Amino acid sequence: MTTIRDVARLAGVSISTVSLALNSPKRVGAETLDRIQQAIKSTGYRIDPVAQTLARGRSSLLGFVAANLGNMFFGDIRREIEHQALDNGYFVLIADSAGRADLERALLERLEAQKIAGIALAANGHGEEYATFLRDFKTPIVMFDQKVEGAGRDFIGSDNPLTTTILTEHLLQLGHRRIALISGPSSLHTANERLTGFLNTMAGAGVEVDPSLVVEGGFTRSGGHAQAMRLLTRRDRPTAIIGANNMTGLAALQVMQEMGFRCPDDVSLAMVDDVPWSNVITPRITMVVQDAHKLGQLAAQRLLARIASPEAAAEPPQDIILTPRFVRGESTRRL
Repeated sequence: MTTIRDVARLAGVSISTVSLALNSPKRVGAETLDRIQQAIKSTGYRIDPVAQTLARGRSSLLGFVAANLGNMFFGDIRREIEHQALDNGYFVLIADSAGRADLERALLERLEAQKIAGIALAANGHGEEYATFLRDFKTPIVMFDQKVEGAGRDFIGSDNPLTTTILTEHLLQLGHRRIALISGPSSLHTANERLTGFLNTMAGAGVEVDPSLVVEGGFTRSGGHAQAMRLLTRRDRPTAIIGANNMTGLAALQVMQEMGFRCPDDVSLAMVDDVPWSNVITPRITMVVQDAHKLGQLAAQRLLARIASPEAAAEPPQDIILTPRFVRGESTRRL
């Protein structure tokens, strides 16, 4: 059976260099890496993942845990993390928590039992007890998109209050006053921050918010559809709707089309986050876009740095907040 020693002999390098090339190829010179890869190909050497885990005390696996992986936003982040992981000799296990804190916790514990090297987490758990669980967790964790206060973990996210501040200011400038918000679950960090951005912007403009126009759509298409239906069947319906994420925004547009409303002639619409092929949706939706690729890149880089050395692992946790981008479409109009 071919061994790593055979690969090293054929490539003319040490066993430790071959090991470095297998686990962190970016840390090996291009010429040396090419010789090692040719030697691996010639000898037919195959990595034994079990032996590798035993030798290092951890596997070459990273975990990715989030809710509703059908949401394109999470898909973009996942792809970037996977690319970064593969470039550094890691493979990513993907798990969908379905938005359930109990399932999320069970998934984290199962991943830790597999001696996984690190986890990228969009948390759905919340509260002091869950923060303590994450803080005491032995495996490196980097949170993205959703933050758990007090968890003592790195967090990579967007300026969430700014997302709805931008959209609300845009609609106010167009003359809208009866603005509805289809928000996310009140237990989630992003939902609360986007709600805060909306309420503060309305208050700053001296506009009283009708509490019945602020509804919770669960950040899901089904929840957004149900709430948009309630909003648009009212006699005193809003003149504009903000979807706090892309799923609720698209759901609101679907309801308008089902009910025969013209957007934006009858109701204006804006939302947080883009979707694939948004340029062919009619009307083109006005939105604030998060840089999902950058979020994924930074989350992966921070997680890999935590894994790489005890010094990096001991550094205080960081919050890295990105600024979202406004994209004006044709779904909003002046009253």
